[in-house]
Amino acid sequence: MGLFTGLATLPLAPVRGVVWIAERIHDEAHRQLYDPEVIKQRLEEVAEARESGELTEEEAAREEDELVRRLMSQGPPGGGLEV
Repeated sequence: MGLFTGLATLPLAPVRGVVWIAERIHDEAHRQLYDPEVIKQRLEEVAEARESGELTEEEAAREEDELVRRLMSQGPPGGGLEV
C-alpha cells in the first residue's frame, strides 16, 4: 500500500478493525459449534449429567441429537470423500 493510498483510506481503518473483529468472533463461534473435539467433549458432559440426574432422559436425548447432527453435518474429516 502506497503512502497516498494509506492516507486516503485512513478514515476506513475503524471499519476494517470492526470487520476483522467480527471475522474472528465468527471463526471462534464456528469452531465451538462444529469442532469434532468440542462436540465429543459436550457429549461426554451430557452423559455425565444424565447419570447424575441433572438432565432427564428426554433432555439428554434432545441434546445428544443436536450434537450428533452438528457432528454429522461436517462430513468426513478433511472435507473429501472417505474411501
